[in-house]
Amino acid sequence: QVQLVESGGGLVQAGGSLRLSCAASGRTFSIYAMGWFRQAPGKEREFVAAIGWRGGSAYYADSVKGRFTISRDNAKNTVYLQMNNLKPEDTALYYCAANRKYGTNLYLISEYDYWGQGTQVTVSS
Repeated sequence: QVQLVESGGGLVQAGGSLRLSCAASGRTFSIYAMGWFRQAPGKEREFVAAIGWRGGSAYYADSVKGRFTISRDNAKNTVYLQMNNLKPEDTALYYCAANRKYGTNLYLISEYDYWGQGTQVTVSS
């Protein structure tokens, strides 16, 4: 099992920044990639960003490209999501997730095996 705990959410004005963290524990050696997803009220959960756990490319949703950056610190078993130039439409509950399977489509919710509880991000206009 892998446990994931998100932190760093909060209330910020439009144009501001936040950095989310996701600390992984347990069988972290089984992780292939980590992703961030978000879910706004009344909407489906959607992909935000993903990164290989031990290297490789980062992937982003078009809506966040150029504003969000995903990174990892393997020594701390932590993945980050730096969010800049935030917009009201970024308001959502943000989840991190862990994927254990090589060669899967990291944009898909169904490809992730473990999920955190989420951290709320609210952007005021």
